[in-house]
Amino acid sequence: MDAYYEDETVQLYLGDMREILPALAVTADLIVADPPYGETSHGWDRWPDGWLDVAARHAQSMWCFGSMRMFMRRAAEFSAADWHLSQDVVGHDEGGPVHGDINIVWEKHNGSGFARDRFRRVHEHVLHWYRGPWAGVHQDVPRVPYSGPNKSAHGSANRAAHTGTVGASSYIDNGTRLMRSVIKAAAVRGQKRHPDEKPLPILDPLIRYGCPPGGLVIDPFAGSSSTLEAAAAAGMRAIGIEGREDYCEASALRLAAMPLLLDGGAA
Repeated sequence: MDAYYEDETVQLYLGDMREILPALAVTADLIVADPPYGETSHGWDRWPDGWLDVAARHAQSMWCFGSMRMFMRRAAEFSAADWHLSQDVVGHDEGGPVHGDINIVWEKHNGSGFARDRFRRVHEHVLHWYRGPWAGVHQDVPRVPYSGPNKSAHGSANRAAHTGTVGASSYIDNGTRLMRSVIKAAAVRGQKRHPDEKPLPILDPLIRYGCPPGGLVIDPFAGSSSTLEAAAAAGMRAIGIEGREDYCEASALRLAAMPLLLDGGAA
């Protein structure tokens, strides 16, 4: 199978992910998906039946963009494909309780949908899903710079009667903190290559959280290939699949210019 675009880091294929992904026979460390929700008037906005089952055969970890209406409507399909929402507690394994609160709210400033009978909608959800034991899923929460008071503590030893003895401890504040679950990232404006193009600042922490260095990221609905660029910038390999040739063409131009951008130049 020939790639529409290919270099040492990324590959882009034109076609239906339900056909392309099985043919590639690859296993990814992470899937980043922004599927058609079936909620707009765009001609391409049609939910691809069965895509969750296909994705489940090629990865154990997935970030998925979507509205809460979409996730609630499709909850049975996620469950049937054996995808577990990371915030759910679904039991225990050798790594302890299987749970987490790692679902992201993307705050995109002005947003859309300014109906007079509703709060101004300036966010989108990105939910993390996984399969199999939680202990087998890569998790590395990005850290961000912190400029508040230094929290270093040295040689502290406290005794609390109701919890027992707390031994001596030492903590050195390295000036960073865990990234928060609400991430502000301006939506792409101006020269958009796709109506729903995602900005790199929202994709980067998702990729760094779920994919080990040098690992493989798959975007089954690549659109303008923002995920591929973000993955390459983070030192990962990436495969994208897009069903429309006009978006593949725009992506190929973008990806061909990517080495220059990563070197600090301009395209």
